[in-house]
Amino acid sequence: MNDAPLRLGVLDIGSNSAHLRVADLDPGFPPVPVRSVKSAVRLAEATDRHGVIGRPAVGRLIAAVRESVAAAAALDVAELVPYATSALRDAANRDDVAAEVRAATGVELGFLTGEREARLTFLAARGWYGWSAGPMLLADIGGGSTELAYGAGRDAEIALSLPLGAGRLTRHHLPPRPPVPKRTRRAMRAHVRSVLGEASTGIAGRPAPVRAVATSKTFAQLARLCGAPKAKAGPYRERRLRRSDLHGWIPKLAKLPDEERAGLRGVKASRAHQILAGAIVAEGVMDVLGLDRLDICPWALREGIFLHRLSELAEGRPPELFPEQRPKTLRGAWLRAVT
Repeated sequence: MNDAPLRLGVLDIGSNSAHLRVADLDPGFPPVPVRSVKSAVRLAEATDRHGVIGRPAVGRLIAAVRESVAAAAALDVAELVPYATSALRDAANRDDVAAEVRAATGVELGFLTGEREARLTFLAARGWYGWSAGPMLLADIGGGSTELAYGAGRDAEIALSLPLGAGRLTRHHLPPRPPVPKRTRRAMRAHVRSVLGEASTGIAGRPAPVRAVATSKTFAQLARLCGAPKAKAGPYRERRLRRSDLHGWIPKLAKLPDEERAGLRGVKASRAHQILAGAIVAEGVMDVLGLDRLDICPWALREGIFLHRLSELAEGRPPELFPEQRPKTLRGAWLRAVT
């Protein structure tokens, strides 16, 4: 094996953005960040009630992938792992969209299942907190789904993906503009708790976690809204989301229009419209699983992929996250899109 670190690019196509994260991987060391490139794609808001992603969003996606591939090539990325999460994975026209992206950019997107997302994100949290975290519970709220995982070891013993994404619930359960009536919030709360309660019985039956962890922009912004340190304070500052603090913010968020939500501490304008749904899901997770607080982990799915690839390098194994895409990902065909 070459002694030089492997430069890996992870391209995450999510509900709101296409996010390229580049890191150098060297067995025995944590991933070393190199660069991050983020482009708005807004797939979730461009998906109609039939699950079809509209043409303008497909164009934004293609442009974002081109930009990411160009950045990866300029940074001498050796391997690129491009994948899509719930917004594209669950779209009715996902195969057509993926084919257009492939034809326009040379990049073939992989599709991680929700369960695999949960397992990789759990791996990232375990890598951040280490064995001292003991039995650990993980929660991650995305735009289209919410992932839960539990385990006492390196890998999750239970991994769940539930249709409780903040964007999905906003589109299907909330009015287009605030204020959100109390009865509507109650109905969403009941729906969230019903789905969580039915799905999480396996977790509820396990020993209580020593550490309960949350990842994702939604959890990070809710924690900041409730008083956690700013992002610029650095990744090593402890950040927590307490159920008692969050509970008081839900009726306030329900009254505010998006532009006023975006003026609140920690709330980004691009996520202001779905922050209420995210708060209701976060509160529901803590209520159903009996948690008073969640620790906010700075590592999430992309770092989980870095750690997964690091373990392959250490053991001399070939990459297998998307085995069917190996020629595109590993032999440089994707680079020809920008040469």
